[in-house]
Amino acid sequence: MNTLDFSPLFRTAIGFDRLARTLETARASQDQQGYPPYNIEKVGEDSYVLTMAVAGFGPNDLEIVARDNVLTVAGRAPQTEEGRSYLHRGIAGRAFERRFALADHIVVDGANLEHGLLQLSLKRVVPEALKPRRIPVQAGRPAIANQDQPEAPQAQAA
Repeated sequence: MNTLDFSPLFRTAIGFDRLARTLETARASQDQQGYPPYNIEKVGEDSYVLTMAVAGFGPNDLEIVARDNVLTVAGRAPQTEEGRSYLHRGIAGRAFERRFALADHIVVDGANLEHGLLQLSLKRVVPEALKPRRIPVQAGRPAIANQDQPEAPQAQAA
């Protein structure tokens, strides 16, 4: 049995459907073939490089799409030249599609194809509104006065 049922875990939880999708994507990715091979490297605090071996593919043969926290890299097989006769063909030229789950706020910063290696630069970009901010503590009276009470008129000297 290859199917997992997560419904009991989510009976009392709201908004965790994305977690179920992520787990299902991870399970499905184990069933994929190992083509093309790839490396994922952490190159900084919030920076990563995904390198894929795509020998025989050109920039026009590759499609890279990031949507809904999923990075999809697809390659369509380049057209073989007519009149060529191979005795052995070891360089794969078949179409592929690889999907990678991205954490929140991970964006693709750029892509480079050189010497048969596709390198995708990824980095975490957390919006300012979501970054923790330090609240200064002041001593003394609160800065906000109670505005519901009208100010008492000042006594006039006689």
